[in-house]
Formats: sequence, structure tokens, C-alpha cells
Amino acid sequence: MFKKSSIKNLPNHIGIIMDGNGRWASLQGMPRNMGHKEGINAVERTIDALIKFNIKVVTFFAFSTENWKRSQEEIDGIFNLTRDFIKSKRENFKKRGIKITTMGDCTKFPDDLQHELQVIKDDTKDNNNIVVNLALNYGGRADIVHAVNNLISQGETEVTEEKLSSSLYSYPLPDPDFVIRTSGEERISNFMLYQIAYSEFYFTPVLWPDFNERHLRKALKNFSKRNRRFGGTK
Repeated sequence: MFKKSSIKNLPNHIGIIMDGNGRWASLQGMPRNMGHKEGINAVERTIDALIKFNIKVVTFFAFSTENWKRSQEEIDGIFNLTRDFIKSKRENFKKRGIKITTMGDCTKFPDDLQHELQVIKDDTKDNNNIVVNLALNYGGRADIVHAVNNLISQGETEVTEEKLSSSLYSYPLPDPDFVIRTSGEERISNFMLYQIAYSEFYFTPVLWPDFNERHLRKALKNFSKRNRRFGGTK
């Protein structure tokens, strides 16, 4: 067990690109959706660990705009796991001060899943222990296009950084300080392209279903040693 104060200079908002569920399942000789099931367990473990570290915001890249290219069986499995997770954890999250938010176009999801997402967001909206932001049917390019179209519909004729930032799906959350990607892949994959302009990145070979508190602590220790200059020279 570690103390909250054991690592200094922790990030305020962490973005996590959860990668490796399918590969994990293949290595176990299991169907891909078993990897997604274990991935859901990793989400719960990670939330618990983040609370111990007093991290205030985490965004999980849960379903991308590109994930629609997967088989219908796999997509349905992901929807079922997501639905079951938020229904079973709603009361627990309420009691523990966990606020659930989403970003992305959830109108493309089944009606019952949309309903469950709205219920858990409403039930946890006043919580302030940690914000768990779920990126669902989300893509960074689609986010920027959505923001610009919103500004156009409002009659804006000039786009500024401030206007664009306040029109993104993630608003009013702060931009991520730190982005973690599992499975050994070293790319962004269309994740929060505008918001991560000055984020620090951390890539680990650990497959997402195996990710645990020890791996998170290693990542946070790595972040704590970095000198964030934001374009400066020091």
C-alpha cells in the first residue's frame, strides 16, 4: 500500500487509450469479447487506484468512431458489457463520489444504452471525488468538426481558440496533462487531438486487461519526473 503523497507532481487529468483487449483474448484462446470483459474489470481497478492517488479527472477511450468497422457481434458485446457495467455500478459510484460524464455522439447507440448512460450521468452529476469521462463513439477529428459546426449554427463568423475549446465534447473538463496507452502501440489513434497539444505521453507494453495499480503507479512516477516547458526554454 502506498500513501497518496508518495508521488509528487501528479497530473490533474489523465487520458487512457485502452488497447489490447483483443490480443489478450487471443493469447488466452478466448473470443474477443472475453477480452473486453476483462477490460471492463481493468477500468474498475484503475478508477479505484486513481482515487487513491487523488487524480481528479480520467477519460477512458471506450469506443471510437472507427470501432463501428468491427463485427456486429463484437460491437453488440461491447454495448452489452457497457450497459451491464453502468447499471451494476451506479449505486456504488453515487456513494463513492464518482461523477460519470461522456463525450462523443451517443445518439448512434441503442436506445436502452443511451437511457442507462443518461441515468448514471444524472445520478452522479453532483459528485466531486473524481470525474470519470467516457469517450463513446468519439474521434478527435469528429470532435473538432462537431465544435466548428456548433459555432456556425450559433452564427459565429470567426473561430478563436477560446470559442473552439468551449464547443468541444470535453468542455468544461480541463485538457489532459497525461495520456497513457497500453499494448505497446505508440500512436494517438484520433484521441482528443485538440486537447492533447501539450499532454505528456506514456506507452506501456502491458495489455489493457492486465493493467493494474502497480502499472499505474509506474506511469505516474514517470510523469512526476518530467519537466513540462509548454514551449519554453527552461
